Formats: sequence, C-alpha cells, structure tokens
Amino acid sequence: MSALLMRLHVAVASRLGDTRRGATAVEYGLMLALVVVVAMTAITAFGGSTGNLYTKLGNIAGLLH
Repeated sequence: MSALLMRLHVAVASRLGDTRRGATAVEYGLMLALVVVVAMTAITAFGGSTGNLYTKLGNIAGLLH
C-alpha cells in the first residue's frame, strides 16, 4: 500500500512542478477566500440600507420626470 501512495505522491509532485508555485497558488486561494468573506459580510451588513437608498433615489427621480 505504501508503494502505491509513494507513486501517487511522485506523480502529483511531478505534475505540480515547482513546490513554490503550489505554495503561491495556495496563498492566492486563501487571499481570494478572505476577499469573498469580507465582501459577503459587507453586502450582508450594508445591503438593506443600500437598497433603501436606491429606492429613495428612484422615487426622487420619478418625481423629477
């Protein structure tokens, strides 16, 4: 069983190439996940008030026409 795991590890490592490239990809993935979490938090926190602002602006624009 360990020989099979070793062959799998060698195959995956050779496909990834440089291990630094793999580490960089992981770092970028973590940064992207952080950006998504921050964006979702901001949308959740400010979504209702922003929607109300757009409704008010739409009503004002409707009165001007």
